[in-house]
Amino acid sequence: MRLPYALLALTFVMAAAPDADAKGEKKTTSKSSTSTKKKKKRTPVFSGHNATKAQIRTTPLPKPSGEIWLRAENLGEEFKGNIYKKDGTFDDAALAKIDDMFRCIKTGEVRAVKAELLEQMSRIYDHFGGKQIQLVSGHRFAERDSSRHFHASAMDIRVKDVSWRAVYEFAGTLDTGHIGLGQYPTSGFVHVDFRAPGEPSFRWTDWSGHSSKKATKKKTKSTPRTQPARKPTS
Repeated sequence: MRLPYALLALTFVMAAAPDADAKGEKKTTSKSSTSTKKKKKRTPVFSGHNATKAQIRTTPLPKPSGEIWLRAENLGEEFKGNIYKKDGTFDDAALAKIDDMFRCIKTGEVRAVKAELLEQMSRIYDHFGGKQIQLVSGHRFAERDSSRHFHASAMDIRVKDVSWRAVYEFAGTLDTGHIGLGQYPTSGFVHVDFRAPGEPSFRWTDWSGHSSKKATKKKTKSTPRTQPARKPTS
C-alpha cells in the first residue's frame, strides 16, 4: 500500500516543478528588462548665464585696422573697405553702406548700426587673417524692442572657413563689459551684441535651428530709414 502513495507524491512534485521554474524565469526576465533601460540625458535647447568676472577683459581693446569684408547672406550684397578715414575718424559713407546691408529683411527698415559693433567686427576680421565675414542677421525692425537686433547693436555672423567655436572663443576675449555673446551650434553662427548701459555681460548657447533663407530682392522707390540712419557723404 505504501508504493501507490509514493508514486502519487512523486507525480505531484514533478507537476509542480515546471511552475516553479516558470515563476523563476519570469522574475529573472523582468529584472533583466528593467536593468537594460537607460535614462537618456536631455540637452536644453537654450541655456545662458551672466559672464563671470574672469570672462570680462580688464585691459583696453586695441584699435582695429578698420578693414572689413562683409557679405550679407540674405541679400547677396558685399562690402569691402575701411570704416575709418585716413585721419582715424569714422567714414560716414562706408558706415552708410554697411547700415544698408544690415537692413531688416522683413520690412526694409534701415537703422544706423552701432559703430562700436563694427569695430568689433573689424577686430574679428583682423584676427582671422582678413577672411570674409558673413552676416546672417543684422537689424530686425519687426523684432521685440528688448532685442539688441531691434536697436541695430547686434549681429549674427560666421567667418568663412573658420569654425563657429573659434569665432565664439575669440569674440569672448573682446568683452570689456555689457556684451552679449551667443553660440548657435546647430546653425553654425555666433551672436555678438552691445547691451544697454548697466546690463551685465551675458553668455548663452542656443541649439535651436535658425534658418537664413535668402530674401527675394524687391525694388522700391526709396529705402525707409529709422533714425538715426546715416546718409552717404562725399
